[in-house]
Amino acid sequence: MREADETTRQRLADALRSEPATPSELAAAFDLTPNAVLRHVEHVSRTIDGRDDEQFLVAPPECQDCGFADFDDLLNRPSRCPSCKSESIAEPTFTIDD
Repeated sequence: MREADETTRQRLADALRSEPATPSELAAAFDLTPNAVLRHVEHVSRTIDGRDDEQFLVAPPECQDCGFADFDDLLNRPSRCPSCKSESIAEPTFTIDD
């Protein structure tokens, strides 16, 4: 099972090197659940952070009603906005940059 996880993580990292993506987009592309994608992406981010030649970048989730984007956990999509209580939250977007 561990080898399959590493393969999935490598494929996710390769996809993020080519273009930015949200958890839902990655889930659809790799036949995973968005929660599984978030677990894998968290591990990929730790791996990338140890390298000098690449950066793992996150565009944070954002409330589509009031624009609030100062969420505590950038890797997860909150259920509602703490500012206006709206449930219309855009997903975070991930990318790996050289």
